Amino acid sequence: MIYSWFQPWWSTDIAVIKGDADMVLRPWGVEAAPQVRTNIDQSLFQMPFPQVFAGFMWVYLAVCMLAIAAGLFVTRRFRLGPINLSLAMVLILLVGLSYMMAVGLALGIGTLKASASGINFLGKGVYTDPGSDAKLKMVSDLQIGYWLSLAAGGVLTFLGLIRPLFVRKPKV
Repeated sequence: MIYSWFQPWWSTDIAVIKGDADMVLRPWGVEAAPQVRTNIDQSLFQMPFPQVFAGFMWVYLAVCMLAIAAGLFVTRRFRLGPINLSLAMVLILLVGLSYMMAVGLALGIGTLKASASGINFLGKGVYTDPGSDAKLKMVSDLQIGYWLSLAAGGVLTFLGLIRPLFVRKPKV
């Protein structure tokens, strides 16, 4: 999970700007090349309140890591109706499911913001700058970090589900 956190989830290459990744989406926000930041309205690609959002996402990572660490040591169990559950199992499941939801939300929000701007979030697209009427060709795709994050969430969910098979119940 930590490795996937630091990998780019999405990137776009704007044809007229040198380099490969002119905009890169990471879990805590979008990093844009200097030419993009100065020439394109940042509200098109930034989250509202980017400093608060970035801080929230770093707190989310810390809480997830603490929950996974607690899952290694917590032996407490509780009943949910007729089902007897381990708190550690629930913590690991919640982390895995929430991480997959974060990945899905990133894709959904990116698609919505891109379509509001009249461009494609994935694949080839053309952005028309409203100030100069210049057309910028862009190629966007999901990066390895996106797929690793989705896999990390799935693996954590799977590990949470099979945890009772490998951990014996504490003696009473």
